[in-house]
Amino acid sequence: MENEARESHGTARNRARSGDGGEDFITRLPDDVLGTIISLLPTQDGGRTPVLSRQWRHLWRSAPLNLEIGTRPPDADADGPVPTVPPSAVSQIISQHHGPARRFSFHCRGHDDLCAQAESWLHSRALANLEELDIAYACPRLLASVLRSASTTILVAKINECNFPGEIVPAMSFPNLKKLTLFDTSISEDVFHALLSGCHTLESLYMAEVSGAGRLRVSSPTLKTIIFSHSSSEMAELVILDAPRLVRLLLPRYYESDRVIIRVTRAPMLEILGPFIAAVSKILLFQGISPVSLANSMRTVKVLALRSSADKLHAVLNILRWFPCLERLHVTFRKHHDRDQKNEPQHEPPHPIECLETHLKKVVFKPFEGYGKQVDFARFFVLSAKVLDKIEFETHNHYGTEMVGYEHKLLQVENRASRHARFVFKTSY
Repeated sequence: MENEARESHGTARNRARSGDGGEDFITRLPDDVLGTIISLLPTQDGGRTPVLSRQWRHLWRSAPLNLEIGTRPPDADADGPVPTVPPSAVSQIISQHHGPARRFSFHCRGHDDLCAQAESWLHSRALANLEELDIAYACPRLLASVLRSASTTILVAKINECNFPGEIVPAMSFPNLKKLTLFDTSISEDVFHALLSGCHTLESLYMAEVSGAGRLRVSSPTLKTIIFSHSSSEMAELVILDAPRLVRLLLPRYYESDRVIIRVTRAPMLEILGPFIAAVSKILLFQGISPVSLANSMRTVKVLALRSSADKLHAVLNILRWFPCLERLHVTFRKHHDRDQKNEPQHEPPHPIECLETHLKKVVFKPFEGYGKQVDFARFFVLSAKVLDKIEFETHNHYGTEMVGYEHKLLQVENRASRHARFVFKTSY
């Protein structure tokens, strides 16, 4: 009886694992869904799936191919894993997999001799109709060939540590490209202009450490997101000439010098901006006019991120004048940088700041350490933001009830301008 119960329990457990019919849930999925799952796996793992069962034998050959080619970098650990397939195995994979192809990734640093071979792969039937490109360390000739071969079907392109050749300018046309990433890439101003002009459906543009073009001019009727990052000693200028659908202009690095200038001439739907250093606000020249005025204020911006020392309240207030309809403000304090600096004079601004009067609903301060200058900075918003719903303080330490009460007293919460404003202390790392 005990054995029967144990057997019954095991059978039920097996059925629960596999489903009513004894088959696992993955096997029940349609072949096209299984093929999509396989195409998202690294190339080596996808190529191993035929050993799973008889049903899986044909799936890898018919699933969209995700081909990741790579060599071990010269400075890499000789015993470390290489998650990509070596160039020597590519021809065999292409011969066994007749397409379609979803993604072509080529990361072969210091192997310029592979360019001709890679060009031949791109002309194979297996790599027709590519949707994603991820190219790094490629010679100009290979980059030009890759862009030409996939120009009509490519949806996503990431180009890393490559130099754009000038001769591909007349050939650049990407009618379906949605997302473009240029990282540590050299490109001339003319080629950059031609590249964007050939992107008729581009929605996201990420540029990091782009050199060769002192001025990057962006005109695009479709772009919704621009991410721009630059930290080298080379001067860089980003000019948004005409971007009627641009919603997000994100600046991941905190610019602290005059090496970077960002000009926005026309972006009538821009809502999210930052972060940038408040004390170096000259990098942001809206409409090409500074200082701010009614003519060049950005009434569409709803979310703004700044980085500031806690003694730079006056600089932050000057920035806020640019954004009269601002609803959310995120301020990142520079850690331990401003404890010993002399406070800038704190005084009431000569004219009311519109967003503090009618629009600002949420303010976030991080990391909030609770010392005098930070408290003074935050207290201004407590006492001045008249429609504030919530103010968050992200801390590295846990704030107990007693400590929160003490901070409330320092911030003069009882005298807050917005009577329904909530105060939240969050622990984050």
